[in-house]
Amino acid sequence: MSWLTNISPLEAMPAKTPDKRRRLVNAATKLFYQQGFSRTTLAHIATVADVPLGNVYYYFKSKEALGLALVEQRLADDRARRARWDRLPDPKDRLVAFVQMTLDNRRRLARSGCPIGSLCTELHKEDGPLPAQASRPFAEWLSWLEQQFRALGHGGEAPGNAAHMLAVLQGATVLTHSFGTPKYIENEARQLMDWIGGL
Repeated sequence: MSWLTNISPLEAMPAKTPDKRRRLVNAATKLFYQQGFSRTTLAHIATVADVPLGNVYYYFKSKEALGLALVEQRLADDRARRARWDRLPDPKDRLVAFVQMTLDNRRRLARSGCPIGSLCTELHKEDGPLPAQASRPFAEWLSWLEQQFRALGHGGEAPGNAAHMLAVLQGATVLTHSFGTPKYIENEARQLMDWIGGL
C-alpha cells in the first residue's frame, strides 16, 4: 500500500541527488525501513546520504524532525498517487488499483514488511508528536477508501468497508513478512478483487 508503496525509492537511492535535504529524507526512509527508527542514528543517515554530519543539523534538529519530514514526504507521494487514481471514472477501478499496489509490491513486502506499518508499530511505544503523525498516511487512506465506497452507493457501510480493506491488506502484509512468502498477500488480494467486483 503506498505506505506500501512505491517501495523502490526505499531500496535504491540516486548516488548524488543535488538536494541535501532530500538526500537525508531518502536515506532516513531507507534506513528506518530496513533497521527500524530506534536503531538508526543521525550519523548513519548522514553517511548513507553522503552529507557531513554537521550539515544534518542545518536541515533537521533531531532524528524526530527527520521522521516528521519522512511522514510528510510519504503523504505527498500518496496524495499524488490518489490524484492519478481519482481520474479513473469507476470507483471500483480505484479500489482495484489500491489492492493492486500491494500485490505488485508483495515480494518486497515479504522481505521487509510495510514501511509505514512498521514505523507506526515502533513509534507508538514512544512519547512525543511523532507517533500520531506517523499514523496520518493510514488515516488519509481510510478516508479515501471510504469515499470510494460512498461513490459506489454504500454510504452506511463505507467506514466499515474501508477499515476492512485496509486491515485485510495490512494483516496479509504482516503474515507475508513474518513467513517470508507473498502467498498471504496474493490470497487476500484475490479475495478482495472478487469482493470489489461484486459490489
